Formats: sequence, C-alpha cells, structure tokens
Amino acid sequence: VSSAMAAGGLTELMGGTPEQVLMASEIAMEHHLGLTCDPIAGLVQVPCIERNAMGAIKAINAAEIAMESDASRAKVPLDKVIETMWETAKDMNKKYKETSEGGLAVKVSLSDC
Repeated sequence: VSSAMAAGGLTELMGGTPEQVLMASEIAMEHHLGLTCDPIAGLVQVPCIERNAMGAIKAINAAEIAMESDASRAKVPLDKVIETMWETAKDMNKKYKETSEGGLAVKVSLSDC
C-alpha cells in the first residue's frame, strides 16, 4: 500500500493527471501481490528494510511509467488490484503473515544475517 501511495503522490508532484496517479498506484501495488511477511527471528528489519527500499524503487518506476503512458488505455484498474490484494491476503496461509513461522523466517537463521 505504501508503494502505491508513494507512486500516486510522486505522479501528482510530477504533474500527472488524476488518471495517471491511479495508474501509477495500480502499477506499484500490482507488483507487490502475494508478498509474504516472514521476519527472520521475529525482527521486521530482516528482510523488510530491503523490501521497503525495493517498494520505493517500484514507486518511482511506476510513476515514471504512468507519466509516459496514456492512462485511458490502462488495462488493469486500481480498484481491481486492491480487491485482488485483499483476496490474496485472505487466502494466504497464516504462517506467512508476520508470524516468523514460514518463508525466510524458517529458512534463514539470525546468525546468517
């Protein structure tokens, strides 16, 4: 969500139309669908700091893409991506939701970091 908000805000600051703002937000959020939250040793710093940096890069790229695009030709509306994100979250196994019970949290030990 923060990447989508940043993409939309940046697009607005760059002089984008409201349609381009929505497009940038959609692009950024679409590329985060299904991302797990699997903090190693319960520490959100690993791998979340890197994920936040990648989210910022996605926001910048999404804004640049939207600014160079005809938003009226966008194929995927932001509302559909938000709906899909919610459905994905509901369907996702609970062990990947900030529990440290799945994903990198169980594959990587803190001493590896």
